Amino acid sequence: MDGYVVAVAILLFFFIHLWRQNRNNPLPNWPIIGMSVGFFCNLSNIYDFLTKVLKYHGGTFMIQGPWFTNIKFVITSDPTNVQHITGKNFSNYGKEDILHSLFKNNTFESFHHQIIQKKLETSLIPFLSHASKEGTQVELQDIFQRFTFDNICSMVLGFDPNCLPNNFNELSETHYSKILCKLQKWFRIGHEKDLSESQVIVDQLLHECIASRCENQSKYNSNQADESNFDVLKALMGETGNEQIDHKFLRDTALNLLFAGRDTISASLSWFFWLVSTHPLVEAKILEQIRDTFVTKQESWVNIGVDELKKLVYLHGAICETLRLFPPVPMEHKCAIKSDILPSGYIIYPNTMVLYSLYAMGRNEETWGKDCLEFKPERWISEKGAIYTYHLTSS
Repeated sequence: MDGYVVAVAILLFFFIHLWRQNRNNPLPNWPIIGMSVGFFCNLSNIYDFLTKVLKYHGGTFMIQGPWFTNIKFVITSDPTNVQHITGKNFSNYGKEDILHSLFKNNTFESFHHQIIQKKLETSLIPFLSHASKEGTQVELQDIFQRFTFDNICSMVLGFDPNCLPNNFNELSETHYSKILCKLQKWFRIGHEKDLSESQVIVDQLLHECIASRCENQSKYNSNQADESNFDVLKALMGETGNEQIDHKFLRDTALNLLFAGRDTISASLSWFFWLVSTHPLVEAKILEQIRDTFVTKQESWVNIGVDELKKLVYLHGAICETLRLFPPVPMEHKCAIKSDILPSGYIIYPNTMVLYSLYAMGRNEETWGKDCLEFKPERWISEKGAIYTYHLTSS
């Protein structure tokens, strides 16, 4: 009996000691279960929760799962660490992607601009104009998803599925073919029972696109591409030259681009319009600058080029502020190839997963000030009235 009492007393003392050590820690590391309880209790607001935890730990700490899982990875929101991982020591956290050079290709940039311009003129603006005249309520996020999905399909696969019509009355799922309907459902992560069937259809669609490009590979040169006959699949095949084409690589790359191009841009657009609509003064300043900048324009403002749009400094600032508060990719991850020491002094061992929180970086008081949670496009505009880039500094 005495031994039982002693054991209970030791356990009680042990847990009291742990509690006192972790009472201010928003994410304590408990014996056996690790940090799993804190994560499960905060899944509904995980990004805000991790922002709070990162602040408590000075910007960098290691997340540890239950002992039996061996889950360990480093997370940081320290700007100098992020700059180190994505810039100065990038070679240790990834390898150069052929997409990087492709996206800087002048042909791609021109093609990208033409695709978006055409979709704006033929679909998005007529659609929103029609809805405005009719007084019809629309779900902007859905509209932007359709808009960006059409754009990314045109850029990657070379065809426009026309998910976004130019008239509200045509906006229905029956507008799509079976393949495209299934494709969209899969991208929206629909019911699990439909997922396997949808994946087969997606694979079939991508296989057909890749096969048709392979048949004409010898006729294509990415450096001498006709912009009207350009798409990412063709360009990737051009980059490989006469080497054996890896169909799985092309399929995976195309699928990743379809995911990324649809969701990131549509999410950013949705947050932008929500923030502007809830800040009337910001909306008024954007409209005022548009009127002042293009007041002498006789043609439609839809035809304004990229260089002219750069004059809309306040609009640019509002977009930057949207991306700061609501980055479309809140968290990114890398894996260390070799051991490394981050600028903050944190040691990274080989094969360690490193996450950096863009969401938390945008809410760092040391970087953005006490008003870091406020939507203020002015913070991106210099005294001379130009957009300037923030330099990364340690928190």
